[in-house]
Amino acid sequence: MNGIALPCAAEEAGYQSPPNRLSFWGLPGHLSSPTGETTMGNLTGKTALVTGASRGIGRAIAETLGRAGALVAVHYSTGAGAAAEIVESIEKDGGRAFAVQAELGVHGDVDILFEGLESGLKERTGTTDLNILVNNAGVMAMGAPEEVTPDMFDRMIAVNAKAPLFIVQRALSVIPDGGRIINITSGLTRVASPDQVTYGMTKGALEQIALHFSRHLGKRRITVNSVAPGSTDNGSALFQIPEVRETLSQLSTFGEVAEPTAIADVVAFLASDEARWITGAFIDASGGTLLG
Repeated sequence: MNGIALPCAAEEAGYQSPPNRLSFWGLPGHLSSPTGETTMGNLTGKTALVTGASRGIGRAIAETLGRAGALVAVHYSTGAGAAAEIVESIEKDGGRAFAVQAELGVHGDVDILFEGLESGLKERTGTTDLNILVNNAGVMAMGAPEEVTPDMFDRMIAVNAKAPLFIVQRALSVIPDGGRIINITSGLTRVASPDQVTYGMTKGALEQIALHFSRHLGKRRITVNSVAPGSTDNGSALFQIPEVRETLSQLSTFGEVAEPTAIADVVAFLASDEARWITGAFIDASGGTLLG
């Protein structure tokens, strides 16, 4: 690969990846101008929470759900300005949104998140009903397997696996029957990348939520699914380097990197009534990355 290192990173909510690192599984960063409008079903009257929505794929998901008619809670950790910008963007498109701040992976994180969420929903709808939950936030750290430390492992487990589990648990009291839970995972649960062993482990754990909760919630017609992005251009300057972009493009069977809206459209479909018969599924949204 012409000497270019291609580690993998999480899609995040205000968490910063190490400098000069490149991810081909959804590098955190600010989204370039969204393109197109979702046609994945009418979500008018629905409410949604997107964690990690202040940048990258999370931002595209929030904006896409907003354009489809949902009232969107834009979760962020530290990027208050970015979150406010996304709320404004959704409102300019005729949608409704509000920002919710909570640092994930720390004591009391889920309580803080849902205090802000339920307050915002109650103010705008008169109820705390949440129809769509998208677990997108995550953190990453890269290095050879021998370099993994207990602190690194604990941090990624706390944000990438523990927080989503307890967010889902807490959300079940406010998600009506027929709701949607969608977790953004990673192609790294299917493709080996040794410098991302811990990240891959945490995303594999996240996928278990779809497997087990989908069975548990079947009687309530609540669907639970996993979506795994591949190489996605989120506006990072690294994607403007011709050699890097070409290498990343060749990982996909389509010979190009994805726009964040491509992942967001998959999420919007899973959130719609048209996807009511899909649950417990792993959706590969990598553009056929590294097919054998």
